[in-house]
Amino acid sequence: MGDYLCALRKKKNIVLEKLLVENYAAEGKSLARIDGKVIFIERAVPGDVVDVRLTKNKKDWAEGCPLYFHSLSVDRVTPFCSHFGVCGGCQWQMLPYKKQLEYKQKQVEETLKRIGKVQLPAISKIAGCDKTEFYRNKIEYTFGNKRYLQKHELKDPAFSTEQPVAGFHAKGFFDKIVDIETCYLQAEPTNAIRLTVKKFALENNFSFYDIKNHKGFLRTIQIRICITGDVMVNVVMAEDDPEKRNRLLEHLLKEVPAITTLLYTLNTKFNDSLHDLEPVVFFGKGWVIEKLEDFQFKIGPKSFFQTNTKQAEKLYRITREFAELTGKETVHDLYCGTGSIGIFVSKLAKKIIGVEITAAAIEDAKENAALNNISHAEFFAGDVIKICDDIFFSDHGKPDVIITDPPRAGMHEKLVKKILDMEAPIIVYVSCNPATQARDLNLMDEKYTVTKVQPVDMFPHTHHIENVVQLKLKV
Repeated sequence: MGDYLCALRKKKNIVLEKLLVENYAAEGKSLARIDGKVIFIERAVPGDVVDVRLTKNKKDWAEGCPLYFHSLSVDRVTPFCSHFGVCGGCQWQMLPYKKQLEYKQKQVEETLKRIGKVQLPAISKIAGCDKTEFYRNKIEYTFGNKRYLQKHELKDPAFSTEQPVAGFHAKGFFDKIVDIETCYLQAEPTNAIRLTVKKFALENNFSFYDIKNHKGFLRTIQIRICITGDVMVNVVMAEDDPEKRNRLLEHLLKEVPAITTLLYTLNTKFNDSLHDLEPVVFFGKGWVIEKLEDFQFKIGPKSFFQTNTKQAEKLYRITREFAELTGKETVHDLYCGTGSIGIFVSKLAKKIIGVEITAAAIEDAKENAALNNISHAEFFAGDVIKICDDIFFSDHGKPDVIITDPPRAGMHEKLVKKILDMEAPIIVYVSCNPATQARDLNLMDEKYTVTKVQPVDMFPHTHHIENVVQLKLKV
């Protein structure tokens, strides 16, 4: 078998037949083995028996996609969305939610052990979602002139690749859009809004965006639906045509009266980023209010806010519990964003100091603190490494507790060293990437002990996982 595998490495278009998928491997992939060589497989479930076409083939491992299923795992369930496997939004609908949580728990445990290499306490049972459909408060749909054709559409003359569509990018394609009928990620009126805009545009011959040639009227639409009842819609257009724009937006307001704030944004750039553009208010206040417990948060069209509101409450409650606040502590909230974590824990702290490199987010944080009548929170824009020096500590106090919630890349090594210099008695590390979190825990092992670990599922039916870790200064 070893000679056989060696020979395979020299070939292209390799298909391995009747592989038994043995286990979950992380990041949405499962694995099988041939003579000790690990084969990572997408869209497979432990227990499946599959033929796999290899997409990568190295000496000790390979990656591939299922070509044919000889038998299906007993753990499989029927996906509830007709677009599953095509749009790429939900990778795990074929798994029961209980099984998804088991695999996510396992991913956290194995990642912290393999990469962190630090002493770990017993890892708490993952905090799952009470609601596994319609859980997102924000979503973005794309308008395009290239339709991604599914297998049943390929030979149907009613469908063409040259067709205006509204939905999500097909997995692996930047220019083809999956035409979405019903999306189960966000509650109504999300589908009503998208379909109303699409129908009106088609009836009035408004062009849909051509991403290759960078032209067309309708580009994207962003929808935020809050538990307060507020609904904010931002329609992004690539052509400045006031007559078309006004007709479309007035029609949308008439057909979907639940909208409380309607904006539009003109984007003629080559990318979809809105950070350097200014949305224009067409109707309403231009912002919405969301709530976490009794705290209110003002959210504009460019504001960052946790995408799963109810699960964010769980995540922040765990963070607050891990901080072990008594009312006497100065809390440094690093990567504080719009201040949501700092504000959430503020009732139990003496002082909150938030630091974030994005100036616009800091302005949002200050507004949110004022909205909640919090006078003992201060927020600063800039690089944590540069801001947190001896003068800063003299002016604002050294931290008793550090809460850090970095992006997927984790913390810069210089920041880890700065935190080690601070020597706060407690650190609470919130992460959306257990791998980079584990790397940082390894660096902090010099002075800190990991005392609590709590995985949290924010995104059902995906392989994404959040993890909260408490560290305490070694005596």
